[in-house]
Amino acid sequence: MDSLDTSIEFLKGVGPNRAKLIRNELRIHTFGDLLYRFPFRYVNKTKYHKISELSGHKDDVQVIGKISKLQEVGNGRKKRLIAEFSDNTGSIQLIWFKSINWIKDSLEINKYYIVFGKANLFNGLISIAHPELEKYTHEKTKKRTKFYGIYSSTEVLIKKGVTNKVYSKLIDELLIKCADKVEENLPAYILKKYNLLGKRDSLIAIHKPNSKTILNKAILRLKFEEIFYLQLRFIFKKNIRKEKIKGYSFPIIGKKFDSFFNNFLDFDLTNAQKKVIKEIRNDLGSGTQMNRLLQGDVGSGKTIVAFMSTLIAIGNGYQACIMTPTEILSYQHYNKFVEVCNLLNINVSVLTGSSKLSYKKRVKNELKSGKINLIIGTHSLIYDEVIFKNLGLAVIDEQHKFGVAQRSKLWHKNKLPPHILIMTATPIPRTLAMSVYGDLDVSIIDELPPGRKNIQTFHSTNRERLKLIDFLKKQIDSGRQAYVVYPLIKESEKLDFKDLMDGYETFSRDFPMPEYNISIVHGRMKKEERDYEMQRFIENKSQILVSTTVIEVGVDIPNASVMVIESAERFGLSQLHQLRGRVGRGKYESFCFLITGDKKSKETVIRMKAMVETNNGFKIAEKDLELRGPGNFMGTQQSGEIPLKITNLIQDSGMIQKIKLLVEKIIEKDPKLANKNNAVLVKNLKRIINKKEIWEYIS
Repeated sequence: MDSLDTSIEFLKGVGPNRAKLIRNELRIHTFGDLLYRFPFRYVNKTKYHKISELSGHKDDVQVIGKISKLQEVGNGRKKRLIAEFSDNTGSIQLIWFKSINWIKDSLEINKYYIVFGKANLFNGLISIAHPELEKYTHEKTKKRTKFYGIYSSTEVLIKKGVTNKVYSKLIDELLIKCADKVEENLPAYILKKYNLLGKRDSLIAIHKPNSKTILNKAILRLKFEEIFYLQLRFIFKKNIRKEKIKGYSFPIIGKKFDSFFNNFLDFDLTNAQKKVIKEIRNDLGSGTQMNRLLQGDVGSGKTIVAFMSTLIAIGNGYQACIMTPTEILSYQHYNKFVEVCNLLNINVSVLTGSSKLSYKKRVKNELKSGKINLIIGTHSLIYDEVIFKNLGLAVIDEQHKFGVAQRSKLWHKNKLPPHILIMTATPIPRTLAMSVYGDLDVSIIDELPPGRKNIQTFHSTNRERLKLIDFLKKQIDSGRQAYVVYPLIKESEKLDFKDLMDGYETFSRDFPMPEYNISIVHGRMKKEERDYEMQRFIENKSQILVSTTVIEVGVDIPNASVMVIESAERFGLSQLHQLRGRVGRGKYESFCFLITGDKKSKETVIRMKAMVETNNGFKIAEKDLELRGPGNFMGTQQSGEIPLKITNLIQDSGMIQKIKLLVEKIIEKDPKLANKNNAVLVKNLKRIINKKEIWEYIS
């Protein structure tokens, strides 16, 4: 067994109890986990301050002095231990709020200590709370490491005595035990070409750097390795999939596609749409299973590209499906395409969880017999009892709404897996797409159809509601319609539901019948009621639609020109951008109002500012990534957080792109990595790639 796989309880200074604590708090199980948990910042511990120099500006400071007095103050939870600490220039207070008895017993009066911590100024007194202390000797000041790593921790660890000092000592023990056993995992030709530090030296330097120069070299090397293996894993995995998982070959583009393009497409495709269709066409004709991500901004025309892709499958004698996250979106796609499908002699149906049993039975029989060419539906399509005769293409709309295991069920509908086209209306920053979807082919529609107007976005507070009501009335009087969205994120949240219903009643008072009509849509309604309310709005029989986020994606009503988002601070940036994209779909100037409370957090201000300043979904996504981080950005339904310990997807985007090109060149020259110079890559890939489940090849 690799020594880095050894349980941390066998490291000197840990033991079973502390190992359990560290596992629970930091998810560190092995020597390797501990070795690859790097400091998040560094402090210079060769510098010492005089107490008279301290100003309480919350910087890390280091002082040599002695404790002259100890006393406990307060009772119960407010109890604290205060030490008077002084040098020959003045005195400060050292304060502890926890572990008071243990600390009190360990301190000696009139002994000299080295104190390290943040200096705070409160009520004219400078203090350091929960400082690091060690007994002073002249030798210790000589041996201080210049850069001292600070590791993120938890309150529980600190309370149990696992301070940064203790943690650092565990790292010392680990490096003594394991440093010489660390194997190089990059080929010699890469180390030489890019002048990279060796792996062993990098791991020592990132924990215990002797200089800023060596620290920077260590960070560069470890980032390079991290990005390199992430890209190598994805690209190698993609090649394996293309080699081992064959797909149906669609040799012709087909009469259905030609007829639609020449006779029924009543607008010009953008150059970006044409480029993407060509990429999909090449995939479908290659004989290798397509696994492509299609992303683009709101309103860029992804749906028509997906529909035209299904026509290629149908034109080659195969069935196609479009799977959506909501019933509203399923029926909207169906209503959009049913007329043209009838003209093209294509049998299209829709299937959702609320479909009647008799209808479901008929649809399932017609799918199995091959009578249905195109089926549009929710996750109902992946149920075991839904059997296709020959599913050739599966389009998954808003793929982040479905788990990996759910999506993989579509693979098992045939002997050969269908071609997969994944769509997302949430633009993903390019560096994130390359990191998360490196095993997919990525197509981007980065061009909006001509005539699309920018949506004017405003940030308002509740105090400005009267102005908003006046504006809405002017828009409605001119013939337009408006959405009002409330943050009912989970249908079980009673408080949210009350906000929605209160909002509906308020708008009903401000826009009374019979002059105005208001529809309401939310997830607790029966399908028939929801469809009725939506249809009233579509037909302009109601002028305002009060809704939850069920209208977040896909809803396309050109006459709606105003989007009002209540409690906008409770939405993520990408969700705000999606909701805003429900307007601006016709020829009318459109507006979005982000309503927040009067008190706003710093992050809320940043998010609202980003929305007001740009309509570009990719810029919005980059800001969202910057604020939320990659794991949260992608959401819990992805295949997991991006396994990056040291790389920053935004700051290191240039590095990611260069390394991706390097990996592609290596694989192009040596597809099987058979060259002896690449033997180290094969060895490490075997540790990384898990080939047990076929569905792991679909992201």
